[in-house]
Amino acid sequence: MAANSAPDEHFEAADFDEEAEDEQMVSTNSGRKRLFSKELRCMMFGFGDDKNPYTETVDLLEDLVIEYIAETTHRAMEIGRTGRVQVEDIIFLVRKDQRKYARVKDLLTMNEELKKARKAFDEIKYVGNEGKSK
Repeated sequence: MAANSAPDEHFEAADFDEEAEDEQMVSTNSGRKRLFSKELRCMMFGFGDDKNPYTETVDLLEDLVIEYIAETTHRAMEIGRTGRVQVEDIIFLVRKDQRKYARVKDLLTMNEELKKARKAFDEIKYVGNEGKSK
């Protein structure tokens, strides 16, 4: 029984921390603004859940995601330039988790490719508009 009481104490402490954050967020029926509900529902469906998962499940998953993002951001702020989060800090934090590291690298590569494509598209559009004005 002692092993079961330890997680309960952890949840109580986590609930206390959430109450302080709830005051800063815009209220909804559930007491806090849900930022990722739509995306999480789609992801859950994509991973085999029901098309309309229980709201409680989505809310719990969103709480976990927000907690992870907050913890990672705080850790990243302590690395490198204190008080600032940079891409290199995130890479440093996930370097030992091969899946996360690979995903971060993929997203950064895709971001660079999109920037290049937008720049090329804007240059073509600019050249096309300049030719018409002459």
